[in-house]
Amino acid sequence: MLDAQLLALLVCPATHQEVTLASPADVQRLIAGVRNGEVRTVAGAEPDSAFEGALVRQDGAVAYPIRDGIPVMLVEEGLVIDRLELRPGPVAGGEIVRAAV
Repeated sequence: MLDAQLLALLVCPATHQEVTLASPADVQRLIAGVRNGEVRTVAGAEPDSAFEGALVRQDGAVAYPIRDGIPVMLVEEGLVIDRLELRPGPVAGGEIVRAAV
């Protein structure tokens, strides 16, 4: 699980905007978009769909994958998601709820 205190410290490395956790349903939509070829990385590459969560930038244009409980906060690994319109997910008991994959 991603700790709420850690989440409060994280920002987009490119724009310094706040990030929020994608809901489990939106993570599933994001994974499907990656598998269908609808989502690319900021660098223009085909991303790996092996992630269990995502942190969505405040403007909703980019998400950073969470792999093995670790947010991948690298600009080039960011997923361009502006067309998916993902929303923040729930926080339960101080811990972020992760999507089941």
